[in-house]
Amino acid sequence: MKPRIFSCLLLGLAGLVFGETRVAISGSIEWERMEINATVMLDLASAGLRLPTGRIQGEEIIHGEYPSLVRPYLLSIVVDSAHTLGDLFNRGEFSLKNTDSISSAAQKIPPALTFDLTFMSARYTLSLHKLSRELTRHNQPIDSMRLLIPVPTIPYTGILIIADEELPVHGRQLTALTRPCLFPKIWDTDMNLIYEQSMVDPQQVQSIVRYVSANQIFRPTPSGLEDDLVRLVGTNPLRIIAQGVFGIHCTDPIIAHEDALQVVSLEDNRKLLREGRIAIVLNQQVLSIPFSSP
Repeated sequence: MKPRIFSCLLLGLAGLVFGETRVAISGSIEWERMEINATVMLDLASAGLRLPTGRIQGEEIIHGEYPSLVRPYLLSIVVDSAHTLGDLFNRGEFSLKNTDSISSAAQKIPPALTFDLTFMSARYTLSLHKLSRELTRHNQPIDSMRLLIPVPTIPYTGILIIADEELPVHGRQLTALTRPCLFPKIWDTDMNLIYEQSMVDPQQVQSIVRYVSANQIFRPTPSGLEDDLVRLVGTNPLRIIAQGVFGIHCTDPIIAHEDALQVVSLEDNRKLLREGRIAIVLNQQVLSIPFSSP
């Protein structure tokens, strides 16, 4: 384990044992909603607290321990095909101040007591959109791939990539599910780069893709799409079945070269890239990642 990550994990576990006070965290990383949901629970007896006088102190313990408890799971977030947030932290590209700033900006539900009055818990929701903004370094989008001889195509209202089944992993003799990350790239089968973070206008876009499950694209609506998804990709998106996946973390869908030509041959479709009007359909099991402290 890398030294700095190890030190962070120790910090995160410190609240569990210090002074024998037992504080635990559990929750999940929800990629469809782009958020981390966490519940911090305090054993009141282990902290020597009695109600009602100890309630305020219990709340202070929970809020004080929360940033270090959630930190290891925040650092586990996959940023792109090759890096987690912890990797960026180890390289000095992201600091503890940044992580604590994100965790402190969480939406909070005030602490509550269990029915038997032995535990106090509080819930927190962290936005992954805020993390994406923290990691965005460009101000203007770069041009996407262009063709000297465009192919005939039509303007679409968005791009929908279906990658919810195991796919061949480029360069490796195996298959894997495509996994979510903050900044996926899209490649074609000739390994031309079709889409990446720097092609998106950061002034307009919170996330460069929307992750959805298959049930959102098979709805009893005119477009077949969930209404909320229609607001992103419109009623006539270019539907693409992914051909493979790329990256150490298997995050980057690979699409057929012919499908890529439909995107880059027309300015209206290249504009979809700048506006981030892209949704990727993933398997439900990779969209919600549970976690809990030991």
